[in-house]
Amino acid sequence: MVASFARRRGALLLALLCLAAPVAAQGNAWQSQIEKRAAEILPRVVAWRRDFHEHPELGNREVRTARLVADHLRALGLEVRTDVAHTGVIGVLRGGRPGKVVALRADMDALPVTELVDLPFASKARAEYNGQQVGVMHACGHDNHVAILMGVAEVLAGMKQQLPGIVLFLFQPAEEGAPNGEEGGAALMLKEGAFASPKPDAVFGLHVITLPVGHIGYRAGGAMASSDEIRIVVRGRQSHAAMPWGGVDPIVAASQIVLGLQTIVSRQSNLTKAPAVVTIGVINGGVRFNIIPDSVVLVGTVRTLDAGMQKDVHARIVRTAESIAAASGATAEVQAIYNYPVTVNDAELTRWALPTLERAAGKGKAYEVPPLMGAEDFSYFAQQVPGLYLFLGIVPEGKDPAGVPTNHSPLFFADEAALPVGVRALAGLAVDYLMRK
Repeated sequence: MVASFARRRGALLLALLCLAAPVAAQGNAWQSQIEKRAAEILPRVVAWRRDFHEHPELGNREVRTARLVADHLRALGLEVRTDVAHTGVIGVLRGGRPGKVVALRADMDALPVTELVDLPFASKARAEYNGQQVGVMHACGHDNHVAILMGVAEVLAGMKQQLPGIVLFLFQPAEEGAPNGEEGGAALMLKEGAFASPKPDAVFGLHVITLPVGHIGYRAGGAMASSDEIRIVVRGRQSHAAMPWGGVDPIVAASQIVLGLQTIVSRQSNLTKAPAVVTIGVINGGVRFNIIPDSVVLVGTVRTLDAGMQKDVHARIVRTAESIAAASGATAEVQAIYNYPVTVNDAELTRWALPTLERAAGKGKAYEVPPLMGAEDFSYFAQQVPGLYLFLGIVPEGKDPAGVPTNHSPLFFADEAALPVGVRALAGLAVDYLMRK
């Protein structure tokens, strides 16, 4: 009996090994193709990145960028849809066999920042932003994102007949926010049917940040914070500054509110669950040294990494502001503008992706990183389907990531050695996901 069982078990193991061998061989073949094609197109990816860097465009105004992207996708034989959310481009690559649908996203917009980096392809562009003439720069690295995804499109288009399923390429405008009075970004792309047909089963994206060049950071769960704006109007009663008892001083009340708001994070929020930030960045009130004004306006931001905490913090802001104002005879009106939700990486998708990420970056160069309190509207895509948003390092070798200018700085610099890693990572995730059983 034992011998018979052992023989059957041995036969079963042999059969499984025989079945696994072609799958492993096929996986290795996919990997080799991606690496070979990514290396071949690297000069083009670098050229695209430099071109976009030299010719940046602000949100909802990415006309030239979108045209170059659309022309490239059409030349690859993809189905192309333009003018999505003003200037967005969607490309659809249909594989030679049926299967799942995977979406890959890159953001295209630049920032109203005057570049101070000494590069032969540095931006000298200027544009109008909310009524002001400003310099324009890819100070957040979106030029890298667009060039990487264009490279991924070319890599995967060359493997089209072997691919099971569909790859959806999303080139998104206005991630940094639309101009005043306009809609834009991921939310508008979804509103205009970006995920309508075909609807993806998963979505992937990446962002260049100040990690060592070519390293990949990931984090399951809340990876980037929500971004909300708060506006608090404190109303008192105007009087002579020499006789404050004749009115109600909104400046003193507003000052107490600013201090009180800090206790929401430091004393009222469970920071073992997730970090949070409440910051007042603007205080406006008064016109003359000897007049107590009628009102003061406070404007700030709220950042959280948990949706439940986000609601709780906002409720506490209202209670704190209104109560402190009432204590001095003033009133406080709180308005909250919810911008981007928390960027949540699907936990199971993140675990699944780890071998692909290490293969793209190299052993020991893909690892978990702390959450970022910056925000990303990739979060809207990840609310619709399981998503994974990654961080790609661009700090040159030999430099301390803690000491280099960060994203949004006029001195922000991205080492192009990160580009092939980004192409391998997104292409590998797309292929591995489509091949996933």
